[in-house]
Amino acid sequence: QVQLVESGGGLVQAGDSLRLSCAASGLPFSHYGVGWFRQAPVKEREFVAGITRNGDSTYIADSVKGRFTISRDNARNTVYLQMNSLKPEDTAVYYCAARFGGFPGNGAAATHFDFRSWGQGTQVTVSS
Repeated sequence: QVQLVESGGGLVQAGDSLRLSCAASGLPFSHYGVGWFRQAPVKEREFVAGITRNGDSTYIADSVKGRFTISRDNARNTVYLQMNSLKPEDTAVYYCAARFGGFPGNGAAATHFDFRSWGQGTQVTVSS
C-alpha cells in the first residue's frame, strides 16, 4: 500500500499560480497511476488531472484545461500539479490518489471510485 502526502496549498489571489506536490512512500511509485481530485463544500469530489505510471500520458479535466498541468518524478516519488491563472471557482480541498497497476482506462473520465489510495488533502483558496 502506498502512502500519499499532499503539500503546496494555500491562499492566493485570482490569477496567481500554485504548485501542489504529492509525495509517496511505500511500494515503488512507478507502479501507480496517479490522479488529482478536488472537492469544494457541498460538492462532489471531481477529477482534475491524471498521469500514467511512467508519465507518458496525462489527462486534464475540461474545467482546468489550459491552466493546470500534471507531471511526475518517479525518482523522487512525487507527482506535481501546476496550477496557473487560478480562479475563485478553483477553491477546494485537493487530493492526490493512486491506483496500483496504472491509470484507469477511462482517462479524463476517471472518478474517485477508480482509486484506492488517498492523501489527506491540501486546501487551496483563491480570492477574487
